Amino acid sequence: MIKLIIADMDGTLLDKNKKVGTDFWATEAKLHESGILFAIASGRQFYNIEALMDRIKDRTLFLAENGTYAFYKGKEIFVKPLDKAAAIEFIKIGRTIENGFLIVCGKNSAYIESTNEQFTTEVHKHYNRVTVVADLTQVKDDILKFTVCDFNNAERNSYRYFEQFKANFKVAVSGDIWLDITDFHANKGTAIVEIQKLLGITFDETVVFGDYLNDIEMMQTAKYNYAMKNAHPEIIKISSFITEFDNDNNGVSRAIEALVFGEK
Repeated sequence: MIKLIIADMDGTLLDKNKKVGTDFWATEAKLHESGILFAIASGRQFYNIEALMDRIKDRTLFLAENGTYAFYKGKEIFVKPLDKAAAIEFIKIGRTIENGFLIVCGKNSAYIESTNEQFTTEVHKHYNRVTVVADLTQVKDDILKFTVCDFNNAERNSYRYFEQFKANFKVAVSGDIWLDITDFHANKGTAIVEIQKLLGITFDETVVFGDYLNDIEMMQTAKYNYAMKNAHPEIIKISSFITEFDNDNNGVSRAIEALVFGEK
């Protein structure tokens, strides 16, 4: 029996216009009526996810900032911050990346130094609380994640600047232009395992949907692990299932309808 369904946001639950498919809300209502918990696991900021899911926020489990922050029914479940000294080192390295822009993702806000219009347009798609500061190394907040917005492509460009740290930190390409670094033990997968233990939900009772490289660990937490039809080839390779439809065609909700309710 399925008890928990978890979906990534960008490239998964959201379409190319960063909107939730209209079919989803009816599907989620059916899940709720059936006693199945729906959760979001995203690299996005908690406040941004909460706003997008406003109509069901009181019953949705949120795993934000790539699993470093969990929130459910009005309560913070856990916070897994990034070491401050390491974050400062990442900031200094990040400043050397051509056409790369930096975000320090704090518990209370996202922090940026640059006001470049192309960059800030992307930032506001994923972060509702944004603070411009003179020096990111002086941020006074719990740092959940360090992010590079790389307009030269994160996988091919900025990843090589931080690959040396992957033995001690989680270095994840989470989109064409996004690279995220978190605590080594903080990712969507470890967050889901912690939630499963807390709620008494098993691997066999869990369904996950993802599309990009920061979803790799998440795929290992559920019997029903779905790569989106539009997913990165590596996610498709390691997943047990592939959605029949992509994120622009209600791929998540249609897969849930087929799996849980036996409907096409």
